[in-house]
Amino acid sequence: MGKSQGYQSQEYPKHPFTLTSKEISDHLKTNDQTGLNKSQVEAAQKIYGPNKLEGEGGVQWYRVLLKQVSNAMILVLVLAMALSYGVNDYIEGGVITAVIVLNVAIGFYQEFQAEKKMDSLRALSSPSAAVIRDGHVVTIPSGEVVPGDLVQIKTGDTVPADLRLIDGMNLECDEKILTGEAMPVAKDVKIDFSNNSEFETGVGDRLNMAYSSSTVTMGRAKGIVVFTGMFTEIGKIAESMQGKSRKANRSLSRKKGLGSLQPAKGVLLRIWDGIGQFLGLTVGTPLQKKLSKLAYVLFGCAILLAIIVFGVNQFNVTNEVAIYAISTVLTITMVVGMTQMRKRRVVIRQLSALEALGGVTNICSDKTGTLTQGQMITRKAWLPGVGMYAVNDAEDAADPTKGNVSLGPSPEIVKIESEKKGIQFDLGREDTPNSSTVKLEHADDIPAKNEAGQVPEVTPELREFLQSTALCNLASVRYDQQKNEWQAIGDPTEIALQVFAHRFSFGKKSLEEEHAWTQLAEYPFDSSIKRMSVIYQQGGSGKAQIFTKGAVERVIDLCTNMGTGTNQRSITSAVKEEVLAQMNLLAEQGLRVMAIAQRAFDASVDPHSPPPRGSIEKGLTLLGLVGLYDPPRLETRGAVRECTTAGIKVHMLTGDHPSTAAAIAREVGILPANIAHLAEKTASSLVKTASEFDALTDAEIDAMPTLPLVIARCAPSTKTRMIAALHRRRAFCAMTGDGVNDAPSLQSADVGIAMGLTGSDVAKGASDIVLTDDNFASIVAAIEEGRRMFDNIQKFILHLLTSNIAEVVLLIVGLGFQDEAGFSVFPLSPLQILWINMLTSSFPAFGLGREKAGSDIMHRPPHDANRGVFSWQIIVDMTVYGVIMGSCTLLTFVIIVYGPGGGELGFDCNRGYSSPCDVVFRARAAVFAELTWLILVSAWEFKSLRRSMFALDPETKRERRFPFFKDIYNNRFLFYAVVIGAASVFPAVYIPGLNTKVFKHMGIGWEWALSVGAIVIFVAGVEAWKACKRRFGWFAVGEEAEEEKLGLRQGFVSFSKSFSRSKSMGSESGGEKV
Repeated sequence: MGKSQGYQSQEYPKHPFTLTSKEISDHLKTNDQTGLNKSQVEAAQKIYGPNKLEGEGGVQWYRVLLKQVSNAMILVLVLAMALSYGVNDYIEGGVITAVIVLNVAIGFYQEFQAEKKMDSLRALSSPSAAVIRDGHVVTIPSGEVVPGDLVQIKTGDTVPADLRLIDGMNLECDEKILTGEAMPVAKDVKIDFSNNSEFETGVGDRLNMAYSSSTVTMGRAKGIVVFTGMFTEIGKIAESMQGKSRKANRSLSRKKGLGSLQPAKGVLLRIWDGIGQFLGLTVGTPLQKKLSKLAYVLFGCAILLAIIVFGVNQFNVTNEVAIYAISTVLTITMVVGMTQMRKRRVVIRQLSALEALGGVTNICSDKTGTLTQGQMITRKAWLPGVGMYAVNDAEDAADPTKGNVSLGPSPEIVKIESEKKGIQFDLGREDTPNSSTVKLEHADDIPAKNEAGQVPEVTPELREFLQSTALCNLASVRYDQQKNEWQAIGDPTEIALQVFAHRFSFGKKSLEEEHAWTQLAEYPFDSSIKRMSVIYQQGGSGKAQIFTKGAVERVIDLCTNMGTGTNQRSITSAVKEEVLAQMNLLAEQGLRVMAIAQRAFDASVDPHSPPPRGSIEKGLTLLGLVGLYDPPRLETRGAVRECTTAGIKVHMLTGDHPSTAAAIAREVGILPANIAHLAEKTASSLVKTASEFDALTDAEIDAMPTLPLVIARCAPSTKTRMIAALHRRRAFCAMTGDGVNDAPSLQSADVGIAMGLTGSDVAKGASDIVLTDDNFASIVAAIEEGRRMFDNIQKFILHLLTSNIAEVVLLIVGLGFQDEAGFSVFPLSPLQILWINMLTSSFPAFGLGREKAGSDIMHRPPHDANRGVFSWQIIVDMTVYGVIMGSCTLLTFVIIVYGPGGGELGFDCNRGYSSPCDVVFRARAAVFAELTWLILVSAWEFKSLRRSMFALDPETKRERRFPFFKDIYNNRFLFYAVVIGAASVFPAVYIPGLNTKVFKHMGIGWEWALSVGAIVIFVAGVEAWKACKRRFGWFAVGEEAEEEKLGLRQGFVSFSKSFSRSKSMGSESGGEKV
C-alpha cells in the first residue's frame, strides 16, 4: 500500500529499532500507556491506508464476471442462442441473448456485492490484534491497525504489523517466514541499538522489533506499530508470498522422488481439478458439492430427455425441435442453472460450518467470559490466622475506590451455610460485630479515610499477600484524569486481583516504581498446570522472591508452609484439609477460588535464561485464598433454555473448581436445581472433574447413563476426550476454545468455535466460527441461523424441483400431440419455457431463500446432520406436487384442444402463427398463464413443508382468525415477486407481436377460467397432502414425533434470592444417554 495507492510513506529519522520508545511515541504522536484516540486513528487510516499487502483480498470484478459466464446454464443458453442465429431465427436468438445478459447482469451484481461483504467477513476470521485505544483494550481485525497503535501480543498470536517493542517478558517469536531460521528469536525490549545502522544490523538481529506475520511462541509484549502493509518487512517480500499452494501430487517435477510418470500424473490431476472447479464438484461447502452432483445427475437425465425429444420427431431435428430439446435440458438443470446457492454462499462461506450448526446436538462451552460476563470482582480473601476480607457494594470491576472492605473472622462451616443459599452480584452481607470496615471513596491508588477517621490496617500477613497478588499479575489499573474514570487492561481474573491490591495502595506500578521491585523472570499461566509464577527482586539486594498464583489444588501441593510470621504453620494433612474446606466454602458460593503463594529465592537469575519451572515452583508458602465472582451474562439463562427446547445439550467445560462450576451451572440452567429425583448413577455423572473423567476408560465413559454436563478443572486433553465420547454416542457437537492448546479440540469438534475477543490466532485458525463478542447467546443465534438456512434450502430445492417435474410431465407427455405431418406440437414454446424458468421461478425461489426463521424453529430437535437436505419428505413432496402441477397444465391443454378445439393441432405451429394454429396458440397461452401462476402460488405453499398456507405461523394463528395475508406479507420480497410475476402474464399474453411471434401464443378469453380453476385444484391438492402428513405423522421423524424426546431437561433456576421458579424443568430428567 505504497504511494501508488495514494497513501503517505511511513518514514522515520532513523529506523525505529534504533530509536527509543519515547522518540517513537513523539514521532507518531501516540501515548505509550493509552495509545491513540479515535480521531488519531481515523486520521492515520486516511494517511497510511489499510494494513494489507497489495493484491491481498479485494474484489476483482472481472473474476466475478467470468464466474457468472462460465457455468453450465449459461453455456447451454449460449448454445441455444448460437443455434437460433444459425438458422436465422433472430427473434428467439434475440430473446435468449436478452435472457443471458439479464441473468449474467443480475448474477454479477449479486455476487459482486456478496464478494464485497466477504471482504469484511474475512476480516473477522483473519488474525486479529489487541490494541489499546483511549486506554481500553479492543480487538480489531489486523487490517485496521495503523502506525502509532499500541498493540499487545501473547503466546499464540500472529503479530499484526511491525512493532517497536516497549515492554515484555520472555517474548520469543518464530520469524522463519522472514529469516528462514527455524529457532524462535528471543526478544529484548531494553536493548540499545542507538549506535547501530539499519544496514549493519540484520532483520533477525533487531531484538527490540516484532515483525508482521511472525508468530509468538512464548511470552508476552507490548509494542508500538511502526510499519503497516507494504512497508513491513513481509511487505517487502510480498511477491514471494502471493503464490497459491497446490494439492498433493500436482507437481510436474521428477526430482521430488515421485517417479518418472509424475509429470503426466500431475497434468491429469490439474486438469481434473480445473474441471471439478468449473463444475463446482471440488469447491465450496459439502452442501454445495452435493447440490452440484445432484444437478449434473439431473443434467444427464435431461440429455436423455433431449434424445427422447429428437426420437419422437424421428430425429428430424429442425431448429424448433433443437431449441425445444435445449429448453427441456434447461428445465431439468435449474438447480445448477439458477445458482441460487452460489448467490447465497456469502451466508454459507461467512460461517463455513453454518450448514452443520443446524444439526448440532451438544454444545461444549467454556464458562468465563462466554457463559459469564468476564467482569470479575474480588469478593473474598482468606488469610490464615488473620481472617476473611470481604468486599461489598462494589459494582465497577475496574474501580478500587468503590465498595466497602471488611475484615471478619474466618467463617465456620456451619455459619457459611446461610451464604451458600444465595449469592447475588455484590454478595453483600451485614458486617459481623467485631469486624473493622472502611468505606473507600475517590482516590488514585490511595485509600481515603473512613467515617471513623481510620484506614484499614495493613498487617504483615496482608502486605505479603498483596505484594504477591499485585506482582504475579499482568493487568494494569490506572485512573484517567481527563475522562474521570478508572481503566483496567488485562485478563478479567488478574484485573480483579490488581484492583483488590489497589484498594490498599499496593498496585503493581507503585510497587515497581516506589518500592524498587524489578521483574527477573516470568512463567506464564499454563492451562495444563493451572498456575503462573514470577521472580522479582527488590532494589539491589540480590535476594529474589518468587510469587505464584493458581488453582488451589495445583498450588497447595507445591507448598510446605502456610501463613507468615507468628501465623506460619507447616502443611500437614490436617492443615491441607482446612485449606480445602475454606476453598469449598468459597466455591459453593459461586466464587472462583485461587491460591496465592511465595518463597524466597537466593540463587542468581539470568533474565535471558531463567531457571527451569520445576526448580522454581516448589517449597512455597501459602499466603491465602482469594474468591472472585464473575456474574453470568443476563442472556445466558435464556439461551440455555432455548437450547433445551431445541433438543440441544449444553456442557460446561471449565478450569474452575467443581463447586464453583456447579453453582454457576445451576444458576444458568445447565444443571437441574434438584437432582434428588434422578437415579443415583445419573446424578453422579452430571458433574466430574477432569481427573475423574480422564481416569475412566472409553468403555466406562460409554457405560455412563449420561455424559457430564459440567467438567471442572478441565484440561485441553479432556476436551478432546469429551468430543470423542460424544461422537461415539453419534452426537454432533460444537466446542468453544480460546487458547493455543485448544486447537486440537476445535479441530476434532464438528463445529469449532473460537473466541474473537480473547482467543489466540492459533485457536481462530483451527476453528470454523469466530465469535466476535465471546457470548454464548451468539452460538445459539448461529444455530438458529443454521437451522433457518437449512429449512430455506429445502424450500428452495422443493420449489425448483417441483416446477421442474411439472414441466417434464407437461413437455414429455406433450410430445404425443402430433400434427398432420407427424411432428410433435409443443404445449409450451421454447421461449415460454425460458421465460418461466429464468424469470418466473427465479425470484420466488430467491424469496424463499430469504424466509425468516419460523417461530418454532428452536422448538424441535436438531435434524440429522448426515441426512442432508434431500430427505424423503422433500423427494416425495416434489414428486406429489410436481405430478399435480404437471397434470393440471396437461389437462388444461387437452381440454382446450380436444374440447372446443375439436382436436385441431394445425400445421407447423412450432415455427410460427397461421389460422389453423389458433387452437394450439390459445391452449399454449392458457397453459403458460396457469403454469406461471401455479409456480408462483407454490412458493407461498412451500413457506412451510407441513403447515397449511392459511395458518403458516402458530403465533399469528393465535392472534388472528385468518392470518393468511399477514403470513404471506411477512416476506415482502417473496410477496412482491409472486404478485408482480402473476401480473406479468397479462402483457405477455396480450401485447401484439410479442405474443404470436415471440412466445407463439395468442390472447384468450374463456380459457382464463381453466387457469384460475387449476390454482384452486392445485392448492386443494397441496393442502390435502399436508393434512395427511400431519394427520398420520408421515415424515415427522425429527420434528413433531420427537418433541417429547428432548432428553434430560437442563434445569432453569437461579440460586440467588431474587429469582425463583415454581416448576423446575428438571422434572423431566431421566436416565437416557446424552
